[in-house]
Amino acid sequence: MIAPVVRVPRLACKSGEVRPGERAIPEETPVAIVHNGSTYAVMMATPADLEDFGYGFSLTEGVIGALSEVDSIETLEFDAGVEVRLWLNETRASQMVARRRQIAGPTGCGLCGVESLELAVKPARAVPEGRRFSVSDIAQAIASLPPAQRLNHETRAVHAAAFWNPADGLVAVREDVGRHNALDKLVGHLTRTGEDAAGGMVLLTSRVSIEMVQKTAMLGAAVLVAVSAPTALAVRTAEAAGITLAAIARDDGFEVFTHPHRIEFGGAERELIAHVG
Repeated sequence: MIAPVVRVPRLACKSGEVRPGERAIPEETPVAIVHNGSTYAVMMATPADLEDFGYGFSLTEGVIGALSEVDSIETLEFDAGVEVRLWLNETRASQMVARRRQIAGPTGCGLCGVESLELAVKPARAVPEGRRFSVSDIAQAIASLPPAQRLNHETRAVHAAAFWNPADGLVAVREDVGRHNALDKLVGHLTRTGEDAAGGMVLLTSRVSIEMVQKTAMLGAAVLVAVSAPTALAVRTAEAAGITLAAIARDDGFEVFTHPHRIEFGGAERELIAHVG
């Protein structure tokens, strides 16, 4: 398979000096998601964990509703890129809709080729109640993420999506040049391993857009924590789906935008929850 990281020569200009050397950078290649011989989408992605990507993308896009609907999956490498081929069972194949998305955009742009505005902003699935987390839980989860970002350590150029729960800590981390791709890979992995998404929280190193909320809802996770800010539409979508959305998470704290009842603040908890709504 194509290596997800390559090293290239470079000149470093720093403090008035120019020095030769190398830099590790992330690979980027076209990845086609193919269902029963028909290309559904083409994304620019990091060539790693592509079976997870194929499963996760198919789940969050609604092409499949469960892994049992996939008879087989294979990854084929060509000069022009990689195909992830999923062969669906007869029942699901007969139910496939005619809509096709051709997404050939920069680093997983996410909405290229959507033919309907309604499809782009479709309501997110309602999530289960899940469990509550303390302020220290969220701080611990966010602090555990940077050391686990292997590709980002090498490149400083990729996003990460992760899953954390109090019992196991950081369960899984997936990275990609595209933030949507990273989350799709995480969804695919957690679904394949049977992880209880309601028992933990999804962590993102990127901003929170509507697609990130929609994908988290498809996974069934009730708490989403990100290091960057959300969009207004993402907040409205999280509110409607019942997701607790915390963002701008740093060493010194975070901000909660929706459903704060899942967070144990301590003393003035009732007043705080009433303030957000």
